Amino acid sequence: MTSLGINNPLLSIHMTYAVSPSSVVSLAIVGSTDRFPIRRVYCVGRNYVEHAQEMGFTGREPPFFFLKPADAVVPVASNEVVSIPYPSLTQNLHHEVELVVAIRKGGKNISAVDAASYVFGYAVGLDMTRRDLQGEAKKQGRPWEIGKAFDHSAPIGPVTPISKSGELSAGAIELTVNGKTTQKSDVAKLIWSVNEIIEHLSAAWELQPGDVIMTGTPEGVAAVVRGDTMRASCVGCEPITVRIAD
Repeated sequence: MTSLGINNPLLSIHMTYAVSPSSVVSLAIVGSTDRFPIRRVYCVGRNYVEHAQEMGFTGREPPFFFLKPADAVVPVASNEVVSIPYPSLTQNLHHEVELVVAIRKGGKNISAVDAASYVFGYAVGLDMTRRDLQGEAKKQGRPWEIGKAFDHSAPIGPVTPISKSGELSAGAIELTVNGKTTQKSDVAKLIWSVNEIIEHLSAAWELQPGDVIMTGTPEGVAAVVRGDTMRASCVGCEPITVRIAD
């Protein structure tokens, strides 16, 4: 157990801060009272063929990544409905359901063959996107943060340990809005598999315990408005329900 006090034997004084440090964002773990602390949120862009095509691309282009801040995560329990606010500055808020991978140990240049040993477990999440702001940033050659990395943009459910779920390489992933299915596919249709994603990602960044990876969304992304209720589900994971506040 660590605290914000003397954790390093080289420190001889108690560490103090000019302002209060932010609290650790964490996710529930299925079957445990422990929680999974989040360090970074990595996201994979255009990782299902049909979604790549609906965005104007062909398919198996090399994977690319962007990040969301850890405090953009909204932990969602499987038996609750969590409300998130409709974000500012946008008139086109889109849902994107995704399989989320939680990393249990650090590593760099991890091979796809070894990647599963770095996985703590899986969850289902939503990559909420201010599509109009993202589109404008693309046109101007600017970073995407304003479209992707805003507050409450990453609702994520409880983490199911890989020891319970097994490796997830196939199975249904789905999103409904007000009871109507808008996204439906299979994890087997990932252009880059979970293990390949870890291989590519760890070549660019050294992964650490507490990192999570949002692995991409299938076709069917669409706008949601105030009052809409989304239900996200993915094979091997606890489903989540998220409502856009009035």
